[in-house]
Amino acid sequence: MTTAIKAPQQGVSQTDLELLRETIRLSEISKQSGRHPFAALVADRDGNIIATAGNNSMPPEGDPTQHAELVAAAEAAKLLPPEALAECTLYSSAEPCCMCAGAIYWCNIGRVVYALAEHSLLGLTGDHEENPTFSLPCREVFVRGQRGVEVLGPMLEAEAAVPHRGFWR
Repeated sequence: MTTAIKAPQQGVSQTDLELLRETIRLSEISKQSGRHPFAALVADRDGNIIATAGNNSMPPEGDPTQHAELVAAAEAAKLLPPEALAECTLYSSAEPCCMCAGAIYWCNIGRVVYALAEHSLLGLTGDHEENPTFSLPCREVFVRGQRGVEVLGPMLEAEAAVPHRGFWR
């Protein structure tokens, strides 16, 4: 059986793919640390990493608002002014949920690149009580804002699914 290789989406650079793979690597580290297998990072327009985060929302001590994307966006917002964040990209191992999409928007981050789509994630997590996914693509959240946020994804889904295998049982 042969597998078709999907061409990169228009606007996706080699740096985008490298940084997206870094979030996948970080999501595996998050899993190995006993946390949910998600990770995100914010990079400037030159690909320099500004902030990284794993998911810190796992019960019983976790804070359910501490998704990787929200934590990375908030950290970047402490370090850079809004006009610099507008030229940054948030990379995520999975599509930002509606809460994280709101945080990305309010932090003024201008671009999102993600690996695993929300509906693909649901296929991996099922109805696990620790990940009651929303059926609300981040694009739908961003399109309702007053300024644009460029979104590229899903991509590298097979790679991004690996840290989730066996975790949600």
